[in-house]
Amino acid sequence: MTKINTSEYHEWLKTIKSKIRSAQIKAAIAVNQELIQFYWELGKMIVEKQEESKWGGKLIEQLSKDLKKDFPEMAGFSRTNLYAIRKFYIYFSSKTIRELLTNNSEEAIVPQLVGQLPWGHIRLLVDKTKVEKETIFYIQQTINNQWSREALALQIKSQLYQRQGRAITNFEATLPAPHSKLAQETIKDPYVFDFITLAEPFKEKDIEGQLMEHIMKFLLELGKGFAFIGRQYHIEIAENDYYLDLLFYHVILKCYVVIELKNTRFMPEYARKMNFYLSAVDTIVKREDDNPTIGMLLCRDKRGLEVEFALRDINKPMGVSEFTFTEVVPDDLKSSLPTIEEIEEELRNNLL
Repeated sequence: MTKINTSEYHEWLKTIKSKIRSAQIKAAIAVNQELIQFYWELGKMIVEKQEESKWGGKLIEQLSKDLKKDFPEMAGFSRTNLYAIRKFYIYFSSKTIRELLTNNSEEAIVPQLVGQLPWGHIRLLVDKTKVEKETIFYIQQTINNQWSREALALQIKSQLYQRQGRAITNFEATLPAPHSKLAQETIKDPYVFDFITLAEPFKEKDIEGQLMEHIMKFLLELGKGFAFIGRQYHIEIAENDYYLDLLFYHVILKCYVVIELKNTRFMPEYARKMNFYLSAVDTIVKREDDNPTIGMLLCRDKRGLEVEFALRDINKPMGVSEFTFTEVVPDDLKSSLPTIEEIEEELRNNLL
C-alpha cells in the first residue's frame, strides 16, 4: 500500500471541506426559505380567517395554545410570534410593495424579496421601517452586504436610507454617466461615527485615531467596497512631503478614494487642496486600469450653496459630507449646565 502524500491529502481535504460548507449553507438557505414561505401562508390564513369569522385577537390566542400543544418541539407558535406573522403578511402583501417589485404578483414576494432573509431580520424590518421603499432598500442592502441582524438594526437606527447618496458632489460633471451614479450612491450625508467618543479640546488626528481603533465599525459606516490603504499616507511632490488623512481603494468603483477630515465648517479652500491631492494620487499611485480617484471631504458642518460654488469649476471628482460623533462634556463643566428640572422650571416661569 502506497503511503499517503500528506500535502496532497490536505489539499484534497480542503476541497471536500469547502464542498461540505457550501452544502451546509445551501441547506440552511433552503430551510430558511421554507420557513418564511410557511410563515407567509400561515399569516395569510390567519388574516383570511379573522376577516371571515370576526373572531379578532381570540383566534390567535387559541391558535397559539393549540399549536404549542400539538407541536411542542417547534418554536415560533407563541402568541407574540403569531401576531408578527400576521403583521408580516399584511405588510408585504400591500399593493404598494407589489408595485415596487419587478414581478408584482403576491406569490412572487417571498422568493423574490424576503425569502433570502432570516425571520429575525424580517421582524426587525416590519417593526422599524414604515415606508415601503425604505424597507426594500434595507432588504437589498442586507442581501448585498450580508448584514447580521445587529448590523441591520444599526443601519436602520442611523437612518442609512435617508443618508445614502445625499452628499453634495460634482460627480455628474467629472465622471462618466454609469460610474457617476454609482459613485453618488456610495457617499452618504451625514456620516454617523457614534462609536467615537471625544471630549474638547480634540483635533482631527484624535478623530483619525479613534476611526482606526474602530476600523471595522468605520468600514461598516463607509459601506460595501471600501478597502483601507493607509492613514496619513505619504506622497512626495517636488521634494515636499504631503500626507493624506485616509486613503482607501473602492473595489466596486475600481478607484482610490481620498478622505480628508475637517473638524470645522466647510471652507472653499478645502476643495482646492483636495483637487491637488487627487491630481497627485492619479499621477503617482493610480494604475492605468484604475478609474479616476475620488475625494471625500468630511466636515463638521457645511452650507449647501457654498459647497456647490466651491465644486463647480473643480475638474476632479469629489463630494462633501458632514460627520457626527459623541462629544463628552468634561466633568468640570457639567456642574455649570442646567439640570432638566431647572430647564422645566424656567419654561414654567416663562409661560406664567
